[in-house]
Amino acid sequence: MQQIELPGMAPMVATNGLHIGCGDLDRFGVAQDAMVDVALSGHAPVFVGVSGGKDSQALAYRVQEHLDAMGHVGPRALIHSDLGRIEWKDSGPVCDRLAERLGWELITVRRAAGDMLDRWQARWDANLTRYRQLACVKLIMPWSSASQRFCTSELKTQVIARAIRARHPTGPVVSAVGIRWEESVARARQPIAKQDKTLSRARGIGLAWNAIIHWRREDVLDFIRQRGSVLHEAYRIYGSTRVSCAFCVLASRGDLQAAARCEGNAAVYRQLVELETRSTFSFQSGGWLGDVAPMLLDPSMRSRLIEAKERALMRQAAEADIPQHLLYEAGWPVCMPTDAEARLLASVRQRVADAVGISVDYLDGPAIVGRYAALMAQKAQAGHRIAA
Repeated sequence: MQQIELPGMAPMVATNGLHIGCGDLDRFGVAQDAMVDVALSGHAPVFVGVSGGKDSQALAYRVQEHLDAMGHVGPRALIHSDLGRIEWKDSGPVCDRLAERLGWELITVRRAAGDMLDRWQARWDANLTRYRQLACVKLIMPWSSASQRFCTSELKTQVIARAIRARHPTGPVVSAVGIRWEESVARARQPIAKQDKTLSRARGIGLAWNAIIHWRREDVLDFIRQRGSVLHEAYRIYGSTRVSCAFCVLASRGDLQAAARCEGNAAVYRQLVELETRSTFSFQSGGWLGDVAPMLLDPSMRSRLIEAKERALMRQAAEADIPQHLLYEAGWPVCMPTDAEARLLASVRQRVADAVGISVDYLDGPAIVGRYAALMAQKAQAGHRIAA
């Protein structure tokens, strides 16, 4: 636990996710937290993260009402991370209209190194280099996943936090987020508020505030309807249940189909399927994005998708022959292969290279043994430096 000092109150103890003095959680009420209340009473800057989706839309209206009611006169702004090509085209306009209705500034930020598709493509290129150099034993997919959500951290959390820290280098800041307990098992474990390390600075605490975390989906929709606001076209026209990336690695089949029905998403759909076919890795572990809307693909791409599925099976069959003890842990080998095992690894690498259509190094037993020996020596040296 850690002591936290906010202006105008004695030090508090942060409980690492446990609620601190929650208010009444009525249907349209704001989920309150003692740390957030103190920061707001001191007129701390408030940022509301908006995606264009229903939850962030309801959040913005409700947080404004709460701030007005308590006499908050500190800075307020909406902040939106533009995800680039993979974002619904209506997301920016929805955020613009919301900012205009609230009378708040809208800050739009972007990842400097490129959008989400750029990130996946760069990851694939890097993974090919790693595999070619035997820096990994199995070829690694380009996509993010439930266990590796770098898409969220790199394109949303980090760029938003960086912008907030730059605007307010000192003092407390509050970032309101529209997640809800009802949405998932993981979100059901989230607190009403917590200290956010990505927002905190040497001279100021950052607080993440889930102000409508207890609301039900119908509460969100009713609240927006009462405010006379218009929902994103993803809901109204195409029947999606969520808004963020048009094509998300965690999306349901129905939401992927909804995104594919929107003409504005067709170009990025084809670009994603192209990466599926080149990499031989399906967009989701449970299925290929190319199967969601094959009518959007030309005959050549449909043919290459069929071949990619066949090549994926060849890659998987080859990698299934790798003994478990020869896999790396934390990026390092844990034991030396025997001569026979090294020859097997060389055979596997050649089969994978043929299946995916790539060139790789270390394709014979002695080369494999030498590479493992070099890596294990580097690992030992790195461990020696850490110990020293």
